[in-house]
Amino acid sequence: MINSLPKTVVYGGRLKDRAALKASSSGGAFTAISDVFLNRHDAVVCSTYNYNTNQQEFVLIESIEDRNKARGSKYVQSIPGDIFMKAETWLKDHPQNNLLFVGMGCQAAGFLKYTEVKGLRDRVIVVDIICHGSPSPKIWREYAENIEKKAGSITSLTFKDKRNGWNSPTAVAIVGGREVSLRQYVKLFYRHSVLRPSCYKCPYATTERKTDITIGDFWHIEDKIPTFYEKLGTSLFIIHTERGAKIFDAIKRSIDWVESNTQDCWQKNLEHPTEYPAGREEFWRDYKISGIEYVIDKYGNVSKMVQMKQKVKKTLKKLRGY
Repeated sequence: MINSLPKTVVYGGRLKDRAALKASSSGGAFTAISDVFLNRHDAVVCSTYNYNTNQQEFVLIESIEDRNKARGSKYVQSIPGDIFMKAETWLKDHPQNNLLFVGMGCQAAGFLKYTEVKGLRDRVIVVDIICHGSPSPKIWREYAENIEKKAGSITSLTFKDKRNGWNSPTAVAIVGGREVSLRQYVKLFYRHSVLRPSCYKCPYATTERKTDITIGDFWHIEDKIPTFYEKLGTSLFIIHTERGAKIFDAIKRSIDWVESNTQDCWQKNLEHPTEYPAGREEFWRDYKISGIEYVIDKYGNVSKMVQMKQKVKKTLKKLRGY
């Protein structure tokens, strides 16, 4: 039986291992939690990028090497495929072992329900990720294919490179041996028009969830807990169940951590779904009529005024010392 905590518990945390921290999108929550399972020969279900199909796909992994390939945020919808059945088979073939599932709120809810129906809930830890919304996989695939037509195969991909710090992530791909910016796609993503229709009505945009742990970026920690700020990033851990609390206790030796609360860790997608954008119909009409290159050029370019504002904002942050 999975027992919920009487009160939601919140932490900020980041890996002590600096190399692993740099390789993570925020504070390395996924790495810290998955290490607990992989080090005791359990399995991890998570998503990783398939460079042959230009899709983010769920896989079952049992090694640190495969886990490291799954690190990093990808602004791409993950394809579940038959991962629920693979996880069920693995658990039945390994009756003494447990399994970790990591996915977005909707995916985690689906897996949680599946394991309840199959009588396997007591053997899985379900971790969900704070989600801005899942973009259309077709838009990303055509965008990626367009890049490859011009420059060669994509061999590496990151949407949150921390070369300029965690607060100013850089989205790049390695294509044909050189770096190519993904700024235009990121711009599309944050305009919200490419998100799936269901994302605007997401029921999981809350701090109260049925998973064991919720993880994400601890945004605004420089204001709420300034003494714990780190330019390489801090993860947010929201603990919902007793089993989630035990997992967090198990990772305390590998991370620096601090207690927090649901007020100080507030962010929009912990209170409500991403709002339906005013220009969504126009975007999709333009895409259907004129194609991917047209909408990338129309909606994905950052104006000079916006670029100037971004530079001023970065300069002010440096002057303030964070």
